[in-house]
Order: sequence, then C-alpha cells, then structure tokens
Amino acid sequence: MAPVKLSSKYQVVIPRDIRRVFKLAPGQKLEIVVQDGRITLVPLGRMKDLRGVARGIDTRVRRDADRV
Repeated sequence: MAPVKLSSKYQVVIPRDIRRVFKLAPGQKLEIVVQDGRITLVPLGRMKDLRGVARGIDTRVRRDADRV
C-alpha cells in the first residue's frame, strides 16, 4: 500500500506503480465508493472496452412463458 497526501485543494496523486498496474490515463474517470469507513476509487471503463465480454455465452436458457 502506498501512502498519499491530501493537498490543500483536496487532491491526491495516484502513485506511478499503481497507475501502471491499472493502466490509468490522464482524464480517465474514477468512481468514488464509500463503504464501512473506507474510500475506494474504481476506474470507470469505456463501454467500447466491454465489446465481446460475453462472447461464447450460452443464450439457450429456459425462460418463463411471460418473459419471452
């Protein structure tokens, strides 16, 4: 874990090794999640990056008659 310092403008710098591991880029959006007294930054991906994520999924599932 890498400690960071909160600036007078309430900004933090994400350490270089963390940016590299998560392939963060300038201008990329992060979502802030607050849970159990913790702050978590979650990188938001582009919808374009999700293309093909479900490739090969079996779509032959049983459905209720009123859900078709």
